[in-house]
Amino acid sequence: MSIINVVDVEATCWEGTPPPGQTNEIIEIGLTVVDLAEGVRTARHRILVRPQRSRVSPFCTELTGLTQAEVDTGVTFAQACKILAAEHNANRLPWTSWGDYDRNQFTRQCKATGVAYPFSHDHTNAKLVFTEAHGLRKRPGMAQALEIAGLPLEGRHHSGEDDAWNIAALVLHLRDGGAWVSAGPS
Repeated sequence: MSIINVVDVEATCWEGTPPPGQTNEIIEIGLTVVDLAEGVRTARHRILVRPQRSRVSPFCTELTGLTQAEVDTGVTFAQACKILAAEHNANRLPWTSWGDYDRNQFTRQCKATGVAYPFSHDHTNAKLVFTEAHGLRKRPGMAQALEIAGLPLEGRHHSGEDDAWNIAALVLHLRDGGAWVSAGPS
């Protein structure tokens, strides 16, 4: 399969521990569609998600640019998962993220809310592939990886939509260097 989804999420976060009764929840899902055969990013998407068990903190707004008022206009987590499957074939296509945070956050939140996991099990940890391809000792963050690859950071770092777009550029960099064979288990 030459089409993959590149996914990056932003979640509620705090400086320090979460306030009593609150937990990290996905508030933005960025998704970039990549055609590996053609070597291009073909589409970019953003799904805002309305948190149910937490609020957007000032720290979170500073980091992501997202406000409580903005995410209040989003869909529920269950609706977001249905959109991923119905509109983006997430349950059938291979997908990748930068590290395992995104996959683990979806797994946790699906389990906590009783929502069906929206993705296929064909996941690749792009950070791991990049680290191995470049012979690095430590796994770099996305922004550092872009520098190593000689690629620009496009948009705002810690915006799910922009980060997915940038991770997709790194996937194509790996593909062009022969390090990205295909999506597979992480």
